[in-house]
Amino acid sequence: MIKVGITGGIGSGKTTVCKVFRIMGIPVFEADQVARQLMNSDTRVRFQLVNLFGSSVYLPDQTVDRKFLSAIVFNDPSLLSGLNSIVHPAVRNAFDAWCNNQHSLYVIQEAAILFESGFYKMMDKTIVVATDEEERVQRVMKRDGISEEQVRQRIRNQWTDEQRIKMADFVINNNDNELILPQIVEIDQKIRIHG
Repeated sequence: MIKVGITGGIGSGKTTVCKVFRIMGIPVFEADQVARQLMNSDTRVRFQLVNLFGSSVYLPDQTVDRKFLSAIVFNDPSLLSGLNSIVHPAVRNAFDAWCNNQHSLYVIQEAAILFESGFYKMMDKTIVVATDEEERVQRVMKRDGISEEQVRQRIRNQWTDEQRIKMADFVINNNDNELILPQIVEIDQKIRIHG
């Protein structure tokens, strides 16, 4: 089974691209969503998060306080690294278990920080969804109801499209002047033919 990683900056449209792959019958593992689930339900992950951040990391309903966590880790690289050292191994294990239950020529893992986390090393191919920064800023402001400065702060905490593209096998340009469907179909065909 071929493992394909998809990444892109915040607001790039990687979720939309993954929806198209799903429609085409390709299983998609959403690493960020699984990470959130594990932080809420995996007792070992919960224990480690409380040890690192204190009990305030969980809300009264026992779900992770994502706003609290984001405010801390985006301003402290060592705490971000600590968070990643707890969550990433659990996500890797979940991905491996998920792959064992799939029966297709290839699967996709969608991850916001595919390259930064090292997950790309587990992949046979990688796809970057690239979008102009101004377009990304507008999308995220509209989607999340946050300020331009908040979006730009998140963008500054991620790799640039240029950095991602250097490491990618395929690039999908998701700007208003290019259709994504023909790009996705072409990549699908290349993966099916060449692996």
